[in-house]
Amino acid sequence: METLTTIRNVLAGNKIFVPAYQRAYSWDTEKEKSKPVKQINEFIADLEDYHKSSARAPYYFGHFLFEKHEQNRFGVIDGQQRLTSIVIFLAALFTRLKSLRKLTEHEQELYEDMIKRNSTYHFTTVDYDHQLFRDYVIDQTKKNTSGLDTSSAQRIVDAFDFFTAYLNDKTDSHLIRLLTIVQEASCTTHPVANESEAIQMFIFQNNRGKKPSNLEIMKAQFMFHIHLHADGDKTDLVDELKTRFEKIYKSISSIEYRINEDDVLVYTLRVFFNSLWETSATERVDKILSEGNAIAFIQSFTRTLAECFEYLTAFFNTDEKKQIEIHSLVTLGGIGIAVPFVLKAYLFGLPMRQVTELCAALEILVLRHRLIGTRADITSRLNDVYQKFTLENPGIGDITGRIRWMKDISYDSWWWAYWNKQELERSIQGGLNHTTAKFLLWKYENFLRSGGKAGYAQMRYSDIAFPDLEHIAPQTPTNGEPVAAGYPDYDEEFRNQYVNCLGNYLLLSASHNRSIGNRPFTEKRSTYTYLQQQLEIQRMTPGEPLWTKELIAERKAEITKFIMDHF
Repeated sequence: METLTTIRNVLAGNKIFVPAYQRAYSWDTEKEKSKPVKQINEFIADLEDYHKSSARAPYYFGHFLFEKHEQNRFGVIDGQQRLTSIVIFLAALFTRLKSLRKLTEHEQELYEDMIKRNSTYHFTTVDYDHQLFRDYVIDQTKKNTSGLDTSSAQRIVDAFDFFTAYLNDKTDSHLIRLLTIVQEASCTTHPVANESEAIQMFIFQNNRGKKPSNLEIMKAQFMFHIHLHADGDKTDLVDELKTRFEKIYKSISSIEYRINEDDVLVYTLRVFFNSLWETSATERVDKILSEGNAIAFIQSFTRTLAECFEYLTAFFNTDEKKQIEIHSLVTLGGIGIAVPFVLKAYLFGLPMRQVTELCAALEILVLRHRLIGTRADITSRLNDVYQKFTLENPGIGDITGRIRWMKDISYDSWWWAYWNKQELERSIQGGLNHTTAKFLLWKYENFLRSGGKAGYAQMRYSDIAFPDLEHIAPQTPTNGEPVAAGYPDYDEEFRNQYVNCLGNYLLLSASHNRSIGNRPFTEKRSTYTYLQQQLEIQRMTPGEPLWTKELIAERKAEITKFIMDHF
């Protein structure tokens, strides 16, 4: 490849592929105009801005870094997100042209140079997405998009569908102009035969699009150190690392909307070094790599890293679907303090009943920490039991025991008492964060369904369609006449102590909440027919229904008792 070239020349006559150890397609598409644009939206906006301009210089697509293989095969090391998007866009554009008329000889030649010539595809994405890429984007033999295996596959579909919809009303001349801009667009390339050189360049190069994650940079550093410092034949070590990161990126495609990959990197560090105090993955790893014996560390750490991603994939997918305790912890969210404990439980091969018991205990601590809102450091209160939780001592008794003790400790032990029952009760007296309030009401719903007895099948949070928080007595009374509408007088006491409290909160679907708004209580009450807590309101208001301060206080006391007994 030439250093300064065009997109057409980059693709023509070459076979470009995304190596298995590289991350899959990660550019997002925003379909709603009211929301901030994503990378695909910016891609087309930039092209249109250039189209509208009077610029004479070719459009510039940036720099691409390739690892050269035999027979004009190139692995794209840097710039693969842009190149994937270019090919998706061109495929959609040619499809639109073909729907208008037969391609000219020149256009057919462009298609064969940049997309596919006979049975030869000029661009291929990572192995686990490449068939979807060919079937949906290039050959367009696949129309059904259900059951996509990875989030990267979904992104490919979203990008192609977005481009297809965008181009659907464009004229022939507009399409030809866009095609000309892209195929003549300039770019710079750097093909290298030496993989270590390519990796080193990746580490120091800045590009448009998504900034490389700490995980990506660390992967590159590891590969560079293997090339630089490993003795003898490096092939097996490089292949081992590539295989591990191929598995890691597959896991990321399954869980990236549930947890951040760089957070997983930090959690793995806490597991690997057995300390909850590990916070900066890059600083810690940079220090180790500079001290010598880096190869042994790289092998050991990436093995643990791949296992952590594998176990979190199970945790957030199959196990979350099967185990209500895991579903509950995941639903609560903000569980960073809990994840290293969970990872150890999986790594040590604990039976699922112990994993779920651990999750239930950690949920209590996470919830209390969120409700109470103390600035006191929770890590220092847990690090010792975390460090004692080892493969040689895999029992969870120390952990669950510490959490029970922290719940019940008296104020005399001030350093530990931030999360005790008195602080919990104090924290739930007034208004609550709506997400946390919905979580508590979901738990209360399952309590009502079970009649307070164990062994009943619990309703999943996801069984409620778009859960929402209803104020039974609305924040704004109907027509300024609350008493006539079945609510108390909106005096200062009622506004400050009753409107925003657990006794006046109700869990229902978002559509249900929108439909009833701030209607009179009798109208609202008649719609409370689905969840047990909705029926509870009906039972509390027989005869001529009024929603009074006394009833709100009574219900608040019931929910508070439930929280104190169960959390």
